Amino acid sequence: MTLLDEIIAHNRSFTHPGAFPPLSKSPRKQLGIFTCMDTRLVDFLEPAMGLQRGDAKIIKNAGNTIIDPHQGGVIRSLVVAIYELGVEEVFVIGHEDCGMGSVDGPGLRDKMIARGVSPEIIDRMMPDIGQWVGAFSHPRENVERVVRVLRENPLLPKNVPIHGLLFCPNDGRLEVVSAGYGT
Repeated sequence: MTLLDEIIAHNRSFTHPGAFPPLSKSPRKQLGIFTCMDTRLVDFLEPAMGLQRGDAKIIKNAGNTIIDPHQGGVIRSLVVAIYELGVEEVFVIGHEDCGMGSVDGPGLRDKMIARGVSPEIIDRMMPDIGQWVGAFSHPRENVERVVRVLRENPLLPKNVPIHGLLFCPNDGRLEVVSAGYGT
């Protein structure tokens, strides 16, 4: 049985028409979260924040980094969440022991080549692979940088608080790095 087969089989046993009440596309708590894709956060970050299905818009990428501060997918998602879906506060949440803090650009390039990606394509599309991937040295500094980038973005309204937090993937503790009220 393939992984796809396992997932589809589970889904068939999970699905019960009418068992899940319809939810609004807009988040109940008018909250947007931008966080990391780390698997340790799945079914852990939201409960640690007291959130349930339908409470928040959640945007994830590797290391909760912003590479294109004006037109990238994170900005696009936040613009839609704020202007179309009623998000009133944004939480940037990094986490301790983030894998993006140890990404080796040249090593990543070698792995891509080993799996068939052309070195010429990599060099043309990602002249600085470490910058392209969004590698950083410390999660706290990354949260501070991302909060600053979002606060300075001309597409986001200045009256939306943007907070920065650091999450512990081992015990669920949240630490405020930057509170967005009054900024």
